[in-house]
Formats: sequence, structure tokens, C-alpha cells
Amino acid sequence: MRAEHGHGHPINFDPTATEPDRHSAAPATGRALRIGIGGPVGSGKTALVAALCRELAGEVHLAVVTNDIYTTEDADFLRTAGVLAADRIEAVQTGACPHTAIRDDITANLDAVELLEERHPGLRLVIIESGGDNLTAVFSRGLVDAQVFVVDVAGGDKVPRKGGPGVTTADLLVINKTDLAPLVGADLAVMVGDAHRMRGALPVISQSLVDTPDAPEVVAWVRGLLT
Repeated sequence: MRAEHGHGHPINFDPTATEPDRHSAAPATGRALRIGIGGPVGSGKTALVAALCRELAGEVHLAVVTNDIYTTEDADFLRTAGVLAADRIEAVQTGACPHTAIRDDITANLDAVELLEERHPGLRLVIIESGGDNLTAVFSRGLVDAQVFVVDVAGGDKVPRKGGPGVTTADLLVINKTDLAPLVGADLAVMVGDAHRMRGALPVISQSLVDTPDAPEVVAWVRGLLT
């Protein structure tokens, strides 16, 4: 069973609420678009980043920042997979809960983005992948312009209705690994329905990177942000 790290919360804690963002949104003009990809451990974030790189690298000047607590494993995976040149991928080791480096103290990620922009002038897109975290993990708007939150069917069809700011407030929610639904007893229709109910008008995409390894709907969504 997947473990979510524990935090103590007051008895009236609202699982749909976001914690205050300490950082003001950075001016977006004259720099690369930054998209954050977050979600629980094992939900398929790195595989989605790899798919986006494969599909967009030929048309968009892009780079990637990965976050892991103690290792550079996600960055190493992307480099080994050859989805981008190695010098277009930077790794951040957070040393603490992943949301710390994407929301609370974003300095290390901003430094990594700045390094990539200096190394590759004219970048149009930087994808920042969070380390695996729980349903409260949201990016600071001082770090990213848009956030994708990834959950997967192996977590159970209850995940979307559990809410949490990752599910309810991300600019895009991706329900991943849909090919596994029959194997784990998850009702995909329930997941998608609950996701739309929790998110209102915010978009939801369900996908399997086994069935559609090019992640066409997510790629189209990113392209829409770049136009």
C-alpha cells in the first residue's frame, strides 16, 4: 500500500484548501513558460515528462528540472531514455518533503531554471517535475505558470473524491495508467466523474501511456499554453 507522509492538521482542516503561497507570481514576459508536474509517488510523472519531451522537443526549445529527495534518479532516467540532451536536464535534491522545494522554499528550483536559461538562451518551455508527494502538493506561482497534477488508478478510484489542492486546484488533472483499472478493481468512470465534480470547469484527462505513449491530449494542452 502506498504511504502518504503524515502531517498533523487541525480538526477543522479543509482538504480542498490551499496553503498560503509565500511567493508572488513571477513576471512571465521575456522568459520560458514553466509548467509544474506533481502527484503521488508512482503515479507516472516522470513517464509523462518523458512523453512530453519526445513529442515537443522537435518543435519547442525546452528543458526539464526534476526533484527527488535524496537522489537524481528521475533526471538519470530521462537522460538514459534520451528524451533530451543531457545538458537540458537539471536535478534538484530537496533533502526534505518534496513540496518544500516547489512551494515553501523554491530557491533551488529557481536556481536550476536560471542555470538552464543561461545555458540555453531562448528557452520557450521548462518542465519542473516534483518529487512524489501527497494530495496537498501544489507549486508556488512564483515557480510555475501552470500546474499538472497526476494521479493513477492503482491508488484506487477514491483518490479524486478525496480532494486536496493537488486534485482540486491544478490547472490540469491527469488520471494515469487507465489500462490498469480492471486489474486493480478501480472504476474509471467513477474516478472521472468524481474528478469533474471536485474540479468544476477545470480540465481532466484520463490516459494510459501504454495505449497512447505519446500522451496526445496532454501534449495538446501544453501546446495550447505555448500559443
